[in-house]
Formats: sequence, C-alpha cells, structure tokens
Amino acid sequence: MSTPLDTARQTPDAPTPAAPDRDMAQLGLAALLIVVGAYTFYDATTLKIGFGDPVGPRLFPYVIGAVTAALGVLLTVATFRGSVAEAEGGEDVDLHQKADWMTVAKLAGVLLFTVLTVSVLGWAISGAILFAGSAWSLGSRTLVRDVLVGLVLAVASWYGFHEGLGVILPAGILDGVL
Repeated sequence: MSTPLDTARQTPDAPTPAAPDRDMAQLGLAALLIVVGAYTFYDATTLKIGFGDPVGPRLFPYVIGAVTAALGVLLTVATFRGSVAEAEGGEDVDLHQKADWMTVAKLAGVLLFTVLTVSVLGWAISGAILFAGSAWSLGSRTLVRDVLVGLVLAVASWYGFHEGLGVILPAGILDGVL
C-alpha cells in the first residue's frame, strides 16, 4: 500500500511540498533580542564589584541579558516551527489614511520646548506644559483642565522622583517652593 507521500515522490511532475513561509520580521526581532541580550550580558562583566557588596551590581544585568537572549532563541525556534503572530482584530486603524504631519510637528515642538526650558522653568512647570501641549496637539480643547491635570501630574512625579527614588529633577523657578 502506498501513502500519498510515496506517490508524490514517484511522480516527477508532482509539486514538492513548499517550505513554510518564515516571518522575516520575527527573525529580525529575534536576532535583535539575541544581540542585545548578549551585549547586556557582556557589559555586566565589565562592571566593578564593590568590596562590601556580596551580590554586586552584576546580578541584574546578567539576569536581564540571559533572559533577553533566551527569549530571542525561543522566538527563533518558534518562527522556524511556523508560528506566526496573529493580527489584532480590534484595531481601528485605516492604513490607507495619510499621516497627519501637523500633529507630529506640534508634538515635536512641545517636546523640544520642554527639553530647552526644563532646566530654567523646572520640571513642575515644563511637565505641565508638556502634558497640556501634548493634549492640545492631539485634539483636546479643554486648556484649563489640561494645564491643571498636567500640573498635578508634574508635581506628583517631581515628588515621586525626589522623595521616593532620590533622583533630583530640576525645580527651576520654583526652587524654594517645592
């Protein structure tokens, strides 16, 4: 008794089974993960160890580098096995619509303004302007609410970084107030 596979081998005109399509984007991402993970792991070996620190600063970069590289290897194996990511069904994006470059320019302008003024005005004011300007450029028309929400978020994040993490963000003109 012959199987369909034996029949395909015997007839010269029968098409050979095609190799499964490989998602080159997935393979590119897998290669990037492996390279970043390997570099992170290597970079951890160059860190200096303190005298009284039993764990040292190398532990987390070793773990992050190893896990990143391992995920890259697993993604490579899954891609070669034919696993393909499924498209999301809930996206409301029209791929035929042209890009709104005016919105991109507004966002870039607000971000550039924040970068240029954060050391002078301080994070609380620059962060509030960043939030309100970003909301405005994305279509919000409630300026007062956007400024108030931005101010609350900026001051809260300033205190969170300053008191919670010990990272000093510039206070700017509110130096004695904050």
